[in-house]
Amino acid sequence: MTVTVFIRYVLDPFKLASFERYARNWLEIIPRCGGGLQGYFMPHEGTNNIAWALITFDSLAAYEAYRARLKSDSEGAANFEFAQRERFILSEERTFLRQVTPAS
Repeated sequence: MTVTVFIRYVLDPFKLASFERYARNWLEIIPRCGGGLQGYFMPHEGTNNIAWALITFDSLAAYEAYRARLKSDSEGAANFEFAQRERFILSEERTFLRQVTPAS
């Protein structure tokens, strides 16, 4: 069963440019480590401190293998360190979704 990880970020609204840099850094890292990056989404209108990411995997086991590869990836580790140092992510939540209907 395909699984999509939905990540909800609460951001410092004064550091959105830093989050955008962080998100763009994942464009090559996530696929290299085994994730199907659907995209990162940032505020445009309305709420100014919430962002989302969607990453798809073939299974929960594939997600676990991806997490292990991500932690050992030097660019991935550097991006996590950037986020911790700059503190633009205030919190994040992960929800594991299964697709019920096809995209139109």
